[in-house]
Amino acid sequence: MAGPDRYSKVDSVRRLRRVAVCVVAASSLTFLPVAGAHAAPDGGGVGDCKGSFSDICVIAEVPGYPGSGDHSQDGEGKSPGDSAEKPVCEATLMDPQPPASSDLWKGHTPGDGAIYMRACLTGPDNAIDIFWAADPPAEAPVDPAVLARQAVDKMTLLGPDIASPQAAGKYTVGVPMWMWVNRSATSYGPNTASASAGAVTVTATAKVSKIVWRMGDGSSVTCNGPGTRYQASQGLNPSPTCGHVYDKTSAGSTGGRYPLTATSTWTIDWQGGGETGQLTEIRQTNMTVSIGELQVVR
Repeated sequence: MAGPDRYSKVDSVRRLRRVAVCVVAASSLTFLPVAGAHAAPDGGGVGDCKGSFSDICVIAEVPGYPGSGDHSQDGEGKSPGDSAEKPVCEATLMDPQPPASSDLWKGHTPGDGAIYMRACLTGPDNAIDIFWAADPPAEAPVDPAVLARQAVDKMTLLGPDIASPQAAGKYTVGVPMWMWVNRSATSYGPNTASASAGAVTVTATAKVSKIVWRMGDGSSVTCNGPGTRYQASQGLNPSPTCGHVYDKTSAGSTGGRYPLTATSTWTIDWQGGGETGQLTEIRQTNMTVSIGELQVVR
């Protein structure tokens, strides 16, 4: 999966919040100014977080979220820019609260609301926003789709566990090859896991819906099941579910063997938090296979 997924951002926010709390504790409540930092464009904070962690570092506030800009209390705001994904944020009451002389109160007094700290992950950037609010910021709603991804991450889904063909086996041109895989929770499914946040729990169930075999001779075979195990009583009959017949040897391939890949498509159904959905994961197993010719003795 290309790029950081949203569920990994949630964990990053929590780590960032913990760092921010430690920064506050280490600062001996030296709130502003921050040494080596410069004022944010709107004058509402500090915009450079590359200085020492011995001081509190406030990055430019995230527009369109409670505590940013006008510090509105209704929890509403515009979506940040034209971004397709909202920043993942978590707000925490600053404890202890800053002294009454701190500029963070913005003209208010202790007891007249409180100072909060929001840790956000916006794309690749980390941001800590410290702000005054009359009421505690509303908790961001739990996204069941994020929990579904977390559940999938717990499953450790693998590529096909190939039982046949065997890497050490020798196979023959013109003779039907039977292909099948061993089935387990991690290599074929079903595999079930859950993830929770607050009162929301999402349960996801994954199973392989198809396996695409690339045979190394330029052909591919799509099998909608695990394949059928070969029995000696089948003789030279082709597999009824998943098989292939090579029409030339692998002698001309690298190492005298065909590169073979089996790629499984995992279909994952999830439900929870009043929602349902479906995800897809791809896993691959690589091997090589030797194809020879039947020698006729006269």
